[in-house]
Amino acid sequence: MVLDKKLLNLAWPIFIELLLLMLLGNVDQIMISRYSQNAVAAVGNANQIIGLLTLFFSILSTASVILITQYKGAGREGELNKIYSLAVIVNLVISGIISLILWFFNIKILNALSVPAEVIPDASKYMVLTGSFMFLQAMMITFSSFLKSNHLTKQSMKVSVITNITNIFGNLILINGIGFIPALGVTGIAISTSVSRWIGVVLMIMMYRKHIGDKISLSVLNPLPKVLIRNTIKVGLASAGFSFSYNLSQIVILSVINLFGTTTINAKIYTSILVTFTYLSTLAISNASQIIVGNKVGAGDYDEAEQRTWVALRWSMLTCLIMSLITYSMSDNLFRIFTADPEIIRLGKTILLIDILLEQGRAGNICLLQSLQVANDNKYLFKITVISTWAIAVIGGYVLAVVFDMGLVGIWIAMTADEILRAVLSAIRWKNGKWKEHRLVEKMEVKAA
Repeated sequence: MVLDKKLLNLAWPIFIELLLLMLLGNVDQIMISRYSQNAVAAVGNANQIIGLLTLFFSILSTASVILITQYKGAGREGELNKIYSLAVIVNLVISGIISLILWFFNIKILNALSVPAEVIPDASKYMVLTGSFMFLQAMMITFSSFLKSNHLTKQSMKVSVITNITNIFGNLILINGIGFIPALGVTGIAISTSVSRWIGVVLMIMMYRKHIGDKISLSVLNPLPKVLIRNTIKVGLASAGFSFSYNLSQIVILSVINLFGTTTINAKIYTSILVTFTYLSTLAISNASQIIVGNKVGAGDYDEAEQRTWVALRWSMLTCLIMSLITYSMSDNLFRIFTADPEIIRLGKTILLIDILLEQGRAGNICLLQSLQVANDNKYLFKITVISTWAIAVIGGYVLAVVFDMGLVGIWIAMTADEILRAVLSAIRWKNGKWKEHRLVEKMEVKAA
């Protein structure tokens, strides 16, 4: 169960980058909690909605990772510039559409999710301001996928460091004001986030041009590579489908949580912030493993791909367990970073205890999902995600939370059952080897012929 040097070299920069990316979002919540508890609920609800919409960017970005890693493994690097151009151009168009949705329909979306009336003004303001610059997030996601797929994880990490420092500095100045700059609260967070993303995009493009350098333009897609476009969209839609379904389910679950008031909403938000740090190592190991596994699948080396995944899975679950136990043991002090409300702290600590088991299921899901995804077994992932998440996490969560009056505890129990079931089903799929039938490069070669 030894992690080899190649995996470690890819994983540690990804870990740092993910840590910083989570800080970029969570620092907003931590810092705004000093300003207003209603503002916390506002930013938390808005980010949940924005996060769902930004999944549309992953249609092309995720497809890019699958295509780039398999094509590099198969020695077909000459076709990569078409993949880069297609992802950038389409994601710019998608980001414009998402901006329009956030501008014109933010109030209707918030009302549909049962967001408390006192929270809606700040949530709406945040969605409009961040929505104006959705193309920045689209390009951050897109170019990051290009760098990582080419094993340039250190370069992507460096950009995250600078972006986060900029965001934190901006928050310090704009949330509560300083000198002649007034306190802007939620508006300050939105401005700071957008400015830091501007800087991040510029740096990402510079890294791409320096280390990859393939031309990105409409001319690269002339004549139109119909087979590549058709297969890219097919792969992207399939891989994004289960992610969209999962995140939509989280929106619905949040709307159920909203029924219990601001105290429960904030307990959920603070707990979610803390648990993200428990599975950071899992994400890093799994993302690094995905890059290597994609290369192996592209080269047809299935035995090596299978072995790499099992090693990554064992390490993911072990590190996640250790971090979950540490987080729970320190929970009283950790929750006091956000609030002094004893009810929030009590409820949050109960949730963290349940979450120890949930994170084992999540670790299995993340690791196996990444490997199945890069092997292009996305239809299977879509099926189990839709069935398990909606039947167990959503419907089961509603029954436990509302019908049996278990509140947030009931929600978390249902989500735990969902994570464990999907992890078991993914492990069975990886073990029986049916994913080997979906090697993408072979399919595209046959169609091109």
